Amino acid sequence: MEQASPVSKKSPWLWIPTLYFVEGLPYFIVNTISLVMFKDMGMDNGTLALLTSLISIPWVVKPLWSPFVDLVRSKRWWILVMQFVMFAAIGLVAATVRLSTFTLTLILFIVAAFASATHDIAADGFYMLALDEKRQSAFVGIRSTFYRIASVFGQGVLVVMAGLLEKRMGNIPAAWSVTMIVSAAILALFSVYHLFVLPRPSDDAPAAEQTVGGIFRGFGDAFASFFRKKGVWLAIAFMLLYRLPEAFSVKMLFPFFRDPAELGGLGFSTDMYGVVFGTFGVVALLAGGILGGLAAARYGLRKCLWPMALSLALPCAVYLFMSIAQPQSLWVVGACVVFDQFGYGFGFSAYMLYMMHFSQGPLKTSHYAICTAFMALSMMLPGLVAGYLQQALGYVGFFILVMICCFATFLVTFFVQRRL
Repeated sequence: MEQASPVSKKSPWLWIPTLYFVEGLPYFIVNTISLVMFKDMGMDNGTLALLTSLISIPWVVKPLWSPFVDLVRSKRWWILVMQFVMFAAIGLVAATVRLSTFTLTLILFIVAAFASATHDIAADGFYMLALDEKRQSAFVGIRSTFYRIASVFGQGVLVVMAGLLEKRMGNIPAAWSVTMIVSAAILALFSVYHLFVLPRPSDDAPAAEQTVGGIFRGFGDAFASFFRKKGVWLAIAFMLLYRLPEAFSVKMLFPFFRDPAELGGLGFSTDMYGVVFGTFGVVALLAGGILGGLAAARYGLRKCLWPMALSLALPCAVYLFMSIAQPQSLWVVGACVVFDQFGYGFGFSAYMLYMMHFSQGPLKTSHYAICTAFMALSMMLPGLVAGYLQQALGYVGFFILVMICCFATFLVTFFVQRRL
Protein backbone atom coordinates (compact mmCIF):
# COMPACT_ATOMS: atom_id res chain seq x y z
CA MET A 1 0.00 0.00 0.00
CA GLU A 2 1.31 3.43 -0.99
CA GLN A 3 2.45 5.51 1.98
CA ALA A 4 1.12 9.08 2.05
CA SER A 5 3.66 11.85 2.57
CA PRO A 6 3.46 15.64 2.83
CA VAL A 7 4.77 15.81 -0.72
CA SER A 8 5.03 13.01 -3.23
CA LYS A 9 8.21 10.95 -3.54
CA LYS A 10 7.08 9.71 -6.95
CA SER A 11 8.83 11.25 -9.90
CA PRO A 12 6.73 14.17 -11.18
CA TRP A 13 7.60 12.99 -14.69
CA LEU A 14 5.21 10.07 -14.14
CA TRP A 15 2.11 12.22 -13.77
CA ILE A 16 2.60 15.95 -14.51
CA PRO A 17 2.85 15.61 -18.32
CA THR A 18 -0.24 13.40 -18.56
CA LEU A 19 -2.24 15.36 -15.99
CA TYR A 20 -1.82 18.64 -17.86
CA PHE A 21 -2.40 17.02 -21.23
CA VAL A 22 -5.73 15.78 -19.85
CA GLU A 23 -6.42 19.23 -18.40
CA GLY A 24 -6.02 20.80 -21.84
CA LEU A 25 -7.60 18.23 -24.18
CA PRO A 26 -11.25 18.48 -22.99
CA TYR A 27 -11.04 22.27 -23.03
CA PHE A 28 -10.16 22.28 -26.71
CA ILE A 29 -12.66 19.53 -27.51
CA VAL A 30 -15.45 21.59 -25.94
CA ASN A 31 -14.42 25.02 -27.22
CA THR A 32 -12.96 24.27 -30.66
CA ILE A 33 -14.05 20.84 -31.85
CA SER A 34 -17.70 21.46 -30.95
CA LEU A 35 -17.70 24.55 -33.18
CA VAL A 36 -16.06 22.74 -36.10
CA MET A 37 -18.33 19.71 -35.71
CA PHE A 38 -21.60 21.65 -35.52
CA LYS A 39 -20.61 23.76 -38.55
CA ASP A 40 -19.73 20.65 -40.54
CA MET A 41 -23.15 19.24 -39.69
CA GLY A 42 -24.94 22.27 -41.14
CA MET A 43 -25.65 24.60 -38.21
CA ASP A 44 -26.08 28.25 -39.27
CA ASN A 45 -23.46 30.78 -38.11
CA GLY A 46 -25.75 32.68 -35.72
CA THR A 47 -26.86 29.60 -33.81
CA LEU A 48 -23.36 28.15 -33.99
CA ALA A 49 -21.67 31.13 -32.32
CA LEU A 50 -24.43 31.48 -29.72
CA LEU A 51 -24.46 27.86 -28.59
CA THR A 52 -20.69 27.32 -28.60
CA SER A 53 -20.27 30.52 -26.58
CA LEU A 54 -22.80 29.35 -23.99
CA ILE A 55 -20.80 26.14 -23.59
CA SER A 56 -17.94 28.21 -22.14
CA ILE A 57 -20.01 29.40 -19.15
CA PRO A 58 -18.38 26.90 -16.71
CA TRP A 59 -15.02 28.64 -17.11
CA VAL A 60 -16.70 31.99 -16.37
CA VAL A 61 -18.36 30.85 -13.14
CA LYS A 62 -15.86 28.30 -11.83
CA PRO A 63 -14.58 30.64 -9.07
CA LEU A 64 -18.06 30.33 -7.53
CA TRP A 65 -17.71 26.62 -6.78
CA SER A 66 -13.93 26.28 -6.49
CA PRO A 67 -14.06 26.54 -2.63
CA PHE A 68 -16.18 23.36 -2.51
CA VAL A 69 -13.37 21.41 -4.15
CA ASP A 70 -11.41 22.20 -0.99
CA LEU A 71 -14.33 21.33 1.31
CA VAL A 72 -15.46 18.02 -0.23
CA ARG A 73 -13.09 15.05 -0.61
CA SER A 74 -9.48 15.26 -1.81
CA LYS A 75 -8.06 16.92 -4.93
CA ARG A 76 -6.98 13.48 -6.13
CA TRP A 77 -10.57 12.24 -5.84
CA TRP A 78 -11.90 15.23 -7.80
CA ILE A 79 -9.30 14.69 -10.54
CA LEU A 80 -10.17 11.03 -11.02
CA VAL A 81 -13.94 11.51 -10.87
CA MET A 82 -13.89 14.46 -13.29
CA GLN A 83 -11.70 12.54 -15.72
CA PHE A 84 -14.23 9.71 -15.66
CA VAL A 85 -17.10 12.17 -16.26
CA MET A 86 -15.21 13.79 -19.14
CA PHE A 87 -14.47 10.60 -21.02
CA ALA A 88 -18.02 9.33 -20.41
CA ALA A 89 -19.56 12.57 -21.74
CA ILE A 90 -17.30 12.66 -24.81
CA GLY A 91 -17.97 8.96 -25.40
CA LEU A 92 -21.72 9.59 -25.36
CA VAL A 93 -21.22 12.47 -27.83
CA ALA A 94 -19.90 9.83 -30.24
CA ALA A 95 -23.32 8.14 -30.11
CA THR A 96 -25.50 11.26 -30.22
CA VAL A 97 -23.63 12.93 -33.07
CA ARG A 98 -24.24 9.93 -35.30
CA LEU A 99 -27.96 10.38 -34.62
CA SER A 100 -27.69 14.14 -35.33
CA THR A 101 -29.39 14.97 -32.01
CA PHE A 102 -27.99 18.49 -31.51
CA THR A 103 -29.74 19.18 -28.20
CA LEU A 104 -28.45 16.07 -26.44
CA THR A 105 -24.99 16.55 -27.95
CA LEU A 106 -24.93 20.12 -26.66
CA ILE A 107 -25.97 18.99 -23.16
CA LEU A 108 -23.14 16.44 -23.13
CA PHE A 109 -20.64 19.12 -24.16
CA ILE A 110 -21.88 21.28 -21.27
CA VAL A 111 -21.43 18.35 -18.85
CA ALA A 112 -17.90 17.87 -20.18
CA ALA A 113 -17.28 21.62 -19.78
CA PHE A 114 -18.33 21.65 -16.11
CA ALA A 115 -16.20 18.55 -15.46
CA SER A 116 -13.23 20.12 -17.26
CA ALA A 117 -13.50 23.40 -15.33
CA THR A 118 -13.71 21.48 -12.03
CA HIS A 119 -10.75 19.34 -13.09
CA ASP A 120 -8.76 22.55 -13.69
CA ILE A 121 -9.39 23.66 -10.10
CA ALA A 122 -8.45 20.28 -8.61
CA ALA A 123 -5.38 19.68 -10.80
CA ASP A 124 -3.84 23.09 -10.07
CA GLY A 125 -4.42 22.62 -6.34
CA PHE A 126 -3.05 19.08 -6.42
CA TYR A 127 0.10 20.31 -8.17
CA MET A 128 0.90 22.57 -5.22
CA LEU A 129 0.15 19.86 -2.64
CA ALA A 130 2.14 17.07 -4.30
CA LEU A 131 5.32 19.09 -4.94
CA ASP A 132 7.55 21.20 -2.76
CA GLU A 133 8.25 24.79 -3.85
CA LYS A 134 11.48 23.88 -5.61
CA ARG A 135 9.85 21.22 -7.78
CA GLN A 136 6.80 23.42 -8.38
CA SER A 137 9.12 25.97 -9.99
CA ALA A 138 11.07 23.32 -11.85
CA PHE A 139 8.01 21.76 -13.47
CA VAL A 140 5.95 24.86 -14.25
CA GLY A 141 7.36 24.88 -17.79
CA ILE A 142 6.63 21.15 -18.22
CA ARG A 143 2.97 21.52 -17.27
CA SER A 144 2.59 24.46 -19.67
CA THR A 145 4.30 22.53 -22.47
CA PHE A 146 1.98 19.53 -22.20
CA TYR A 147 -1.07 21.78 -21.98
CA ARG A 148 0.11 23.31 -25.25
CA ILE A 149 0.66 19.86 -26.74
CA ALA A 150 -2.98 19.14 -25.89
CA SER A 151 -3.87 22.33 -27.75
CA VAL A 152 -2.11 21.16 -30.91
CA PHE A 153 -3.60 17.68 -30.56
CA GLY A 154 -7.15 18.91 -29.91
CA GLN A 155 -7.29 21.76 -32.42
CA GLY A 156 -4.97 20.19 -34.97
CA VAL A 157 -4.66 16.41 -34.98
CA LEU A 158 -8.29 15.61 -34.07
CA VAL A 159 -9.71 18.16 -36.53
CA VAL A 160 -7.46 16.88 -39.33
CA MET A 161 -8.54 13.32 -38.47
CA ALA A 162 -12.21 14.28 -38.69
CA GLY A 163 -11.66 16.06 -42.00
CA LEU A 164 -9.87 13.10 -43.55
CA LEU A 165 -12.52 10.70 -42.27
CA GLU A 166 -15.22 12.90 -43.80
CA LYS A 167 -13.55 12.51 -47.20
CA ARG A 168 -12.93 8.80 -46.81
CA MET A 169 -16.26 7.78 -45.29
CA GLY A 170 -18.47 10.26 -47.11
CA ASN A 171 -20.51 10.59 -43.93
CA ILE A 172 -19.93 13.65 -41.73
CA PRO A 173 -21.75 12.43 -38.56
CA ALA A 174 -19.98 9.05 -38.75
CA ALA A 175 -16.59 10.75 -39.19
CA TRP A 176 -17.14 12.90 -36.11
CA SER A 177 -18.44 9.90 -34.19
CA VAL A 178 -15.17 8.06 -34.82
CA THR A 179 -13.19 11.15 -33.83
CA MET A 180 -15.12 11.43 -30.55
CA ILE A 181 -14.59 7.71 -29.85
CA VAL A 182 -10.84 8.21 -30.28
CA SER A 183 -10.95 11.27 -27.98
CA ALA A 184 -12.94 9.40 -25.32
CA ALA A 185 -10.60 6.40 -25.52
CA ILE A 186 -7.56 8.63 -24.93
CA LEU A 187 -9.24 10.24 -21.91
CA ALA A 188 -10.26 6.81 -20.57
CA LEU A 189 -6.71 5.46 -20.84
CA PHE A 190 -5.29 8.43 -18.96
CA SER A 191 -8.01 8.13 -16.31
CA VAL A 192 -7.01 4.52 -15.60
CA TYR A 193 -3.33 5.45 -15.68
CA HIS A 194 -3.84 8.26 -13.16
CA LEU A 195 -5.76 5.94 -10.86
CA PHE A 196 -2.48 4.11 -10.25
CA VAL A 197 0.22 6.78 -10.67
CA LEU A 198 -1.17 9.91 -9.00
CA PRO A 199 0.53 10.25 -5.61
CA ARG A 200 -1.32 10.55 -2.31
CA PRO A 201 0.18 13.52 -0.43
CA SER A 202 -0.99 13.60 3.18
CA ASP A 203 -2.04 17.25 2.88
CA ASP A 204 -4.50 16.33 0.15
CA ALA A 205 -7.56 16.12 2.38
CA PRO A 206 -10.80 18.10 2.69
CA ALA A 207 -10.45 21.26 4.74
CA ALA A 208 -12.14 19.91 7.86
CA GLU A 209 -11.96 23.21 9.68
CA GLN A 210 -13.98 24.90 6.93
CA THR A 211 -17.77 25.08 6.85
CA VAL A 212 -20.12 25.94 4.01
CA GLY A 213 -21.02 29.18 5.77
CA GLY A 214 -17.36 30.01 6.30
CA ILE A 215 -16.59 29.39 2.64
CA PHE A 216 -19.42 31.68 1.53
CA ARG A 217 -18.25 34.38 3.91
CA GLY A 218 -14.66 34.02 2.72
CA PHE A 219 -15.68 34.18 -0.91
CA GLY A 220 -17.93 37.16 -0.20
CA ASP A 221 -15.06 38.98 1.52
CA ALA A 222 -12.71 38.26 -1.41
CA PHE A 223 -15.32 39.37 -3.93
CA ALA A 224 -16.12 42.56 -2.00
CA SER A 225 -12.44 43.43 -1.54
CA PHE A 226 -11.88 42.94 -5.28
CA PHE A 227 -14.44 45.64 -6.04
CA ARG A 228 -12.87 47.93 -3.45
CA LYS A 229 -9.48 47.86 -5.17
CA LYS A 230 -8.30 51.17 -6.59
CA GLY A 231 -9.04 51.44 -10.30
CA VAL A 232 -11.25 48.34 -10.35
CA TRP A 233 -13.69 49.65 -12.98
CA LEU A 234 -10.89 50.55 -15.36
CA ALA A 235 -9.40 47.11 -14.76
CA ILE A 236 -12.72 45.42 -15.55
CA ALA A 237 -13.09 47.55 -18.69
CA PHE A 238 -9.60 46.51 -19.76
CA MET A 239 -10.29 42.83 -19.11
CA LEU A 240 -13.55 42.97 -21.07
CA LEU A 241 -12.46 45.16 -24.01
CA TYR A 242 -8.74 44.61 -24.62
CA ARG A 243 -9.41 41.45 -26.66
CA LEU A 244 -12.65 42.65 -28.28
CA PRO A 245 -11.48 42.25 -31.93
CA GLU A 246 -10.40 38.67 -31.27
CA ALA A 247 -13.49 37.94 -29.18
CA PHE A 248 -15.78 38.85 -32.09
CA SER A 249 -13.76 37.11 -34.78
CA VAL A 250 -12.75 33.82 -33.14
CA LYS A 251 -16.13 32.08 -33.48
CA MET A 252 -16.34 33.01 -37.17
CA LEU A 253 -12.89 31.89 -38.31
CA PHE A 254 -13.83 28.28 -39.05
CA PRO A 255 -17.12 29.24 -40.75
CA PHE A 256 -15.19 31.79 -42.85
CA PHE A 257 -12.60 29.18 -43.73
CA ARG A 258 -15.27 26.55 -44.53
CA ASP A 259 -18.07 28.48 -46.26
CA PRO A 260 -17.99 28.43 -50.08
CA ALA A 261 -16.82 31.45 -52.07
CA GLU A 262 -20.38 32.37 -53.12
CA LEU A 263 -21.20 32.89 -49.42
CA GLY A 264 -18.07 35.00 -48.92
CA GLY A 265 -15.91 32.25 -47.40
CA LEU A 266 -12.71 30.58 -48.57
CA GLY A 267 -14.17 27.14 -49.31
CA PHE A 268 -11.41 25.06 -47.72
CA SER A 269 -11.89 21.61 -46.16
CA THR A 270 -12.05 20.73 -42.47
CA ASP A 271 -8.70 18.90 -42.50
CA MET A 272 -7.00 21.94 -44.05
CA TYR A 273 -8.44 24.08 -41.27
CA GLY A 274 -6.91 21.66 -38.74
CA VAL A 275 -3.51 21.99 -40.41
CA VAL A 276 -3.56 25.79 -40.80
CA PHE A 277 -5.29 26.94 -37.60
CA GLY A 278 -4.86 23.98 -35.28
CA THR A 279 -1.21 23.28 -36.04
CA PHE A 280 0.73 26.16 -37.61
CA GLY A 281 -1.58 28.76 -36.08
CA VAL A 282 -1.22 27.29 -32.59
CA VAL A 283 2.58 27.06 -32.91
CA ALA A 284 2.69 30.73 -34.00
CA LEU A 285 0.45 31.66 -31.07
CA LEU A 286 2.76 29.92 -28.60
CA ALA A 287 5.86 31.47 -30.17
CA GLY A 288 4.31 34.93 -29.88
CA GLY A 289 3.42 34.26 -26.26
CA ILE A 290 6.95 33.17 -25.40
CA LEU A 291 8.45 36.24 -27.11
CA GLY A 292 5.92 38.46 -25.35
CA GLY A 293 6.88 37.04 -21.97
CA LEU A 294 10.57 37.60 -22.65
CA ALA A 295 9.96 41.17 -23.84
CA ALA A 296 7.88 42.02 -20.76
CA ALA A 297 10.49 40.51 -18.46
CA ARG A 298 13.19 42.66 -20.04
CA TYR A 299 11.39 45.98 -20.59
CA GLY A 300 8.44 45.84 -18.17
CA LEU A 301 4.72 45.90 -18.79
CA ARG A 302 4.42 49.68 -19.08
CA LYS A 303 6.87 49.94 -21.98
CA CYS A 304 5.46 46.86 -23.71
CA LEU A 305 1.76 47.62 -23.34
CA TRP A 306 1.29 49.68 -26.50
CA PRO A 307 3.38 47.45 -28.79
CA MET A 308 1.47 44.45 -27.46
CA ALA A 309 -1.93 46.12 -27.89
CA LEU A 310 -1.08 47.00 -31.51
CA SER A 311 0.22 43.48 -32.07
CA LEU A 312 -2.98 41.94 -30.75
CA ALA A 313 -5.45 44.15 -32.61
CA LEU A 314 -4.08 45.17 -35.99
CA PRO A 315 -3.21 41.72 -37.43
CA CYS A 316 -6.97 41.02 -37.50
CA ALA A 317 -6.81 42.99 -40.76
CA VAL A 318 -5.63 39.80 -42.49
CA TYR A 319 -9.18 38.43 -42.27
CA LEU A 320 -10.61 41.58 -43.84
CA PHE A 321 -8.04 41.20 -46.62
CA MET A 322 -8.94 37.53 -47.14
CA SER A 323 -12.69 38.26 -47.10
CA ILE A 324 -12.16 40.79 -49.92
CA ALA A 325 -9.51 38.92 -51.96
CA GLN A 326 -10.74 35.36 -51.18
CA PRO A 327 -7.30 33.82 -51.87
CA GLN A 328 -7.27 30.17 -52.87
CA SER A 329 -3.61 29.59 -52.13
CA LEU A 330 -3.15 27.65 -48.91
CA TRP A 331 0.26 29.31 -48.51
CA VAL A 332 -1.26 32.80 -48.59
CA VAL A 333 -4.02 31.83 -46.15
CA GLY A 334 -1.52 30.04 -43.90
CA ALA A 335 0.83 33.03 -43.86
CA CYS A 336 -2.05 35.34 -42.91
CA VAL A 337 -3.15 33.03 -40.10
CA VAL A 338 0.39 32.61 -38.74
CA PHE A 339 0.92 36.39 -38.80
CA ASP A 340 -2.34 37.01 -36.92
CA GLN A 341 -1.82 34.26 -34.36
CA PHE A 342 1.77 35.27 -33.64
CA GLY A 343 0.63 38.85 -33.07
CA TYR A 344 -2.21 37.71 -30.84
CA GLY A 345 0.14 35.54 -28.77
CA PHE A 346 2.55 38.45 -28.34
CA GLY A 347 -0.23 40.89 -27.45
CA PHE A 348 -2.01 38.51 -25.09
CA SER A 349 1.06 38.52 -22.82
CA ALA A 350 0.14 42.05 -21.71
CA TYR A 351 -3.32 40.88 -20.75
CA MET A 352 -2.03 38.08 -18.51
CA LEU A 353 0.60 40.31 -16.93
CA TYR A 354 -1.95 43.03 -16.22
CA MET A 355 -4.25 40.55 -14.47
CA MET A 356 -1.34 39.43 -12.28
CA HIS A 357 -0.42 43.07 -11.61
CA PHE A 358 -3.98 44.01 -10.63
CA SER A 359 -4.40 40.92 -8.43
CA GLN A 360 -1.47 41.76 -6.16
CA GLY A 361 -2.38 42.04 -2.49
CA PRO A 362 -3.42 39.93 0.51
CA LEU A 363 -6.05 37.95 -1.46
CA LYS A 364 -4.19 37.70 -4.75
CA THR A 365 -5.18 34.08 -5.43
CA SER A 366 -8.90 34.82 -5.08
CA HIS A 367 -8.60 38.09 -6.96
CA TYR A 368 -6.74 36.43 -9.82
CA ALA A 369 -9.49 33.80 -10.03
CA ILE A 370 -12.06 36.60 -10.36
CA CYS A 371 -9.92 38.16 -13.09
CA THR A 372 -9.91 34.87 -15.02
CA ALA A 373 -13.71 34.85 -14.83
CA PHE A 374 -13.76 38.28 -16.49
CA MET A 375 -11.26 36.93 -19.02
CA ALA A 376 -13.64 34.12 -19.97
CA LEU A 377 -16.59 36.52 -19.98
CA SER A 378 -14.75 38.85 -22.38
CA MET A 379 -14.72 36.07 -24.98
CA MET A 380 -18.16 34.67 -24.27
CA LEU A 381 -20.28 37.84 -24.54
CA PRO A 382 -19.17 38.95 -28.05
CA GLY A 383 -19.36 35.33 -29.20
CA LEU A 384 -23.07 35.19 -28.36
CA VAL A 385 -23.91 37.69 -31.12
CA ALA A 386 -20.95 37.30 -33.51
CA GLY A 387 -22.71 34.78 -35.75
CA TYR A 388 -25.85 36.87 -36.10
CA LEU A 389 -23.77 39.96 -36.93
CA GLN A 390 -21.89 38.02 -39.61
CA GLN A 391 -25.13 36.81 -41.13
CA ALA A 392 -26.45 40.38 -41.23
CA LEU A 393 -23.26 42.04 -42.50
CA GLY A 394 -21.60 39.34 -44.61
CA TYR A 395 -17.96 38.43 -44.06
CA VAL A 396 -16.52 41.70 -45.44
CA GLY A 397 -18.84 43.82 -43.30
CA PHE A 398 -18.23 41.62 -40.28
CA PHE A 399 -14.45 41.92 -40.49
CA ILE A 400 -14.77 45.70 -40.97
CA LEU A 401 -16.67 45.66 -37.66
CA VAL A 402 -13.84 43.63 -36.11
CA MET A 403 -11.34 46.30 -37.19
CA ILE A 404 -13.56 49.04 -35.70
CA CYS A 405 -13.40 47.11 -32.41
CA CYS A 406 -9.65 47.77 -32.36
CA PHE A 407 -10.46 51.27 -31.11
CA ALA A 408 -11.84 49.72 -27.91
CA THR A 409 -8.49 47.96 -27.42
CA PHE A 410 -6.60 51.21 -27.94
CA LEU A 411 -8.90 53.21 -25.65
CA VAL A 412 -8.52 50.95 -22.62
CA THR A 413 -4.78 50.61 -23.31
CA PHE A 414 -4.42 54.40 -23.25
CA PHE A 415 -6.05 54.76 -19.83
CA VAL A 416 -4.42 51.69 -18.27
CA GLN A 417 -0.90 52.72 -19.28
CA ARG A 418 -1.39 56.05 -17.50
CA ARG A 419 -2.15 54.12 -14.27
CA LEU A 420 0.82 51.71 -14.43
